[in-house]
Amino acid sequence: MHTWTRSPFEVSTDPSRLDVTLIHEFLRHTYWSPGVPREIVERAISGSLNFGAFTDGTQVGFARVVTDRATFAYLCDVFVLEPWRGDGISKFMMECVMAHPELQNLRRWMLATADAHGLYRQFGFGPLGKPERMMEITVPDIYQQMGHPDPSGMQ
Repeated sequence: MHTWTRSPFEVSTDPSRLDVTLIHEFLRHTYWSPGVPREIVERAISGSLNFGAFTDGTQVGFARVVTDRATFAYLCDVFVLEPWRGDGISKFMMECVMAHPELQNLRRWMLATADAHGLYRQFGFGPLGKPERMMEITVPDIYQQMGHPDPSGMQ
């Protein structure tokens, strides 16, 4: 486990510090995972390298990296709660993610974003170099198909 401090904020990879209720509540209302069930969030967290951002012991941000810690990393579920946006927390979290000792010298990093290109460009992310080589399977309404109706009404 690693911890970085930039007063008054702290970023930690200690999974015991994560507020899973807060993370789930935020993610289930996002454009990228509307209605995600809590058990899916818990399983995603357990299979990932997680970064929680805290101030005064309260979680205010989160980032998750799906990785083999050798060749590949997929950055996802990055967020900062509204009251703390504009304080540099997302940039601090990204600095911590990119500095993590188990994420050095990877051959490929990937992420998907609709609105934070400026943040990620600061850390070397850019458009796909050879998009014709990339493929995907996307099931945007998977949580509804699983029989977990979205209680927020978001589709």
